Amino acid sequence: MRLLVTGADGFTGRHFVAAARACGHEVLALQANLNDKVALQAEVAQAAPEAVVHLAAISFVGHADVSSFYNVNVIGTLNLLDALAALPQPPRSVLLASSANVYGNCEQSPIKEAQLPAPVNHYAMSKLAMEHMARTYADRLPLFFVRPFNYTGPGQDASFVIPKLVAHFARRAEVVELGNLDVEREFNDVRFVCEAYLQLLQKATPGEVYNICTGQPVTLRAVLALLTEVTGHQLQVKVNPAFVRQNEIHRLCGSPQKLVGAVGKLASPTLADTLRWML
Repeated sequence: MRLLVTGADGFTGRHFVAAARACGHEVLALQANLNDKVALQAEVAQAAPEAVVHLAAISFVGHADVSSFYNVNVIGTLNLLDALAALPQPPRSVLLASSANVYGNCEQSPIKEAQLPAPVNHYAMSKLAMEHMARTYADRLPLFFVRPFNYTGPGQDASFVIPKLVAHFARRAEVVELGNLDVEREFNDVRFVCEAYLQLLQKATPGEVYNICTGQPVTLRAVLALLTEVTGHQLQVKVNPAFVRQNEIHRLCGSPQKLVGAVGKLASPTLADTLRWML
């Protein structure tokens, strides 16, 4: 298929583009700014994609400029959908990347897609707003949503906790400052996420939401222990109150049942394999 990918130069985008090309797909990386309507419409019209993977977003929860979450994640997506809806031949599959952060803090675990969203930060709120906005295009575009739980791999920005830890262990630093060590997250492999996206482009039901997850959360303490075991290096950890987020989501673990039902069970590297790859 001829795939148009937004955010192709980002962490997920680089891995996805490589995986898609390895599968024989033709990949076109969107160059236009999502907030430049004229340039965006011209590039989309020229690309005439058979499928679209929309990854471009402000994705760091602690990003300083709150308004950019909405300008990029909501309005930017609106502009993209306008451009796609204007095509004489619409794409046959449109993947919109949301986030498991939309679930917020909930007692249900593992979380299923039917769980009522309850976002607790602007990143999550912007993603949920994007989902609702995009549904107004459901009669014109075969779009679906993915809500990936936490994942990592080489090339992820060091503002995220796993690459930050890997960098400290790789240079054998003496001390690292972290926030809450007892939060539980899935830390899946970006290769697993990319494979799920590729499969869903072919098999997803339009209008549906799919958790991208394995249902296997770990605490940061467990990640630290694993990195210590893999590297043989002992790192002193200091809890910095400035890194403890207000409204922290304590446990984020998804149910992969719906994903497995759509594409079958996907192979997923272990966290130890992912950390060795990153190191």
